[in-house]
Amino acid sequence: MFRWGILSTAKIARDHLLPAMQDAQNGVVTAIASRDLARARALADRFSVPHAFGSYEDLLASPDVDGVYIPLPTAQHVEWAIKAADAGKHVLVEKPLALEAGDISRVIAARERNRVVVSEAFMVVYHPQWQKVRDLVREGGIGRLRHVQGAFSYFNIDPDNMRNKPELGGGALPDIGVYPTVTTRFVTGQEPRRVQATVARDTRFATDIYASVKADFGAFELSFYCSTQMALRQSMVFHGDRGFIEVHAPFNAGDYDHHRVELHDQTHAEATVWRFPAARQYRLEVEAFARAATGEDVPVFTLEDSVKNQKLIDAVYRAGRHDGWEPV
Repeated sequence: MFRWGILSTAKIARDHLLPAMQDAQNGVVTAIASRDLARARALADRFSVPHAFGSYEDLLASPDVDGVYIPLPTAQHVEWAIKAADAGKHVLVEKPLALEAGDISRVIAARERNRVVVSEAFMVVYHPQWQKVRDLVREGGIGRLRHVQGAFSYFNIDPDNMRNKPELGGGALPDIGVYPTVTTRFVTGQEPRRVQATVARDTRFATDIYASVKADFGAFELSFYCSTQMALRQSMVFHGDRGFIEVHAPFNAGDYDHHRVELHDQTHAEATVWRFPAARQYRLEVEAFARAATGEDVPVFTLEDSVKNQKLIDAVYRAGRHDGWEPV
């Protein structure tokens, strides 16, 4: 059994990753760390985790931990991913890994010198609905792909929430703009050449709260918007000349909506529907990571892929400062 440690008691760990790890076939959580020992102990007791630590360094020094999950604020991801790798631990770090693509090179160097697995936690690429969409597009199920359209939004104006704090890496693009980009790249295997964008900021928080993006992939375009101050919505559509695919719960499948992929024909007269009621993307993610960390030849989201996705987000920020195209 792969022995997990968790750095912090963040909500995503409490609600999603920790239960997934405890339910996984090949892993178990053995340690939780917080800068507040009482918080670590309380969460450890809740999930019957044997070890609680009052510092992240103490957890990284523990011989009872094979790998760590890092759900710290975004601005701390690179720092602690490197520290964990240098402690000899495998690392699953919450997205976004970094706030600029150039910062990821230091994490790659830590991975190489310590010979550990380090991966950004894009759970969507482990979900069978996205593997189905990828297969349908690549096998010509919609003919020639011409356009991808996406949306991801929610409403959050809590000044104490890390997503509204620029010093912690807050903002719409780092938090949710990464999902339309990573899923489009995953499905098509293609990379964008240039982008146009409108980016709006909240003067209270100094974070980006809305972005409307057009990315040129050469053979097709991706257009999407994301916002942290709009009504909740998630949607992804892949439109070709012989049909289109609609993903109804693209990012928070099971929480936002039922798992459902629809393939419509050219006339919209027929549709084939796939459902994935048993799929739990966080469990699939941690099981795949643990298998890779223990030496199995299992694909996980690579740091090289993280660089490519972050380059696109970086280009969106640059494009938002002027009219016209910005190279990726």
